Amino acid sequence: MKSMTGYGEGTAEGRSAKVIVQIRTLNHRHLDIQLRVPREYLPLEEEMRRAVRQRVSRGRVELFANRLALKGRGRNLVMNEHLLGQYFRTLRRVKRKFGLEGELDLSLFPTLPEIFQIRDEEVRPEDEKGLLLRALESALRSLDRSRGREGRQLQSDVRLRVAELRRISRRLEREAGKIQARFKDSVLPKGFGESLEPQREASEAGNMAFKGDIHEEVVRLKSHVGELGRLVRGLGPVGKQVDFLLQEIHRELNTISSKAPQLPVVQLVLEGKEKVEKVREQAQNVE
Repeated sequence: MKSMTGYGEGTAEGRSAKVIVQIRTLNHRHLDIQLRVPREYLPLEEEMRRAVRQRVSRGRVELFANRLALKGRGRNLVMNEHLLGQYFRTLRRVKRKFGLEGELDLSLFPTLPEIFQIRDEEVRPEDEKGLLLRALESALRSLDRSRGREGRQLQSDVRLRVAELRRISRRLEREAGKIQARFKDSVLPKGFGESLEPQREASEAGNMAFKGDIHEEVVRLKSHVGELGRLVRGLGPVGKQVDFLLQEIHRELNTISSKAPQLPVVQLVLEGKEKVEKVREQAQNVE
């Protein structure tokens, strides 16, 4: 069992850059992947999504990728020769016009605006694809560990609630037996059927018994609770299946209380609904 919430970070360093990938996951009904990557990596978005889908099946995924050019690498000094030529021609005209003497000093060049610029090398996505995917894989492994730690805590709490639901199911089973045992004395009036034909007597008795018979509902309840326990102990994404089983358990509890409104039964049903709600709260965070 894994939690839908978690955080992971991974880095990878290459010849000219260092890539940092951060992933945060949040509760969401379906899988929703949001990417924030440098423009250089936009062509690689689909591969990144595919890698995420292989690890995450449910929840909102917010992925941030950052590229840091390494100092002294991947950067070039560029001289604007066309602009420098314009400066030369202009200075020569000024020299002739005003009769100035002397030669142009090279030390003047760095002071001329926009003559020299430092530019990053153009990044081709295919050149850094492996670098990005290594950082992403590292972040996904870190995310798995984070979601697994929280998932184990959720699993421990849910298993406790399931054990309580099993106890309630067993007690409801005993109450169902008591109801059947008391049926003839407390439901059927004395002398019932003496004036009725055998076929009608059986029909009337069956109708009266049906109103208080919760045996079938208790059997289904125990089956659902048992399946819930197996899901909680299993591997892989189980959140949606847990949601479904909780709905079925809640439905059976409602039917039991409506068919057998005796105080002991109603008290057990209310306790069972409380446990179901606590499991439901935890299941909202289960992948």
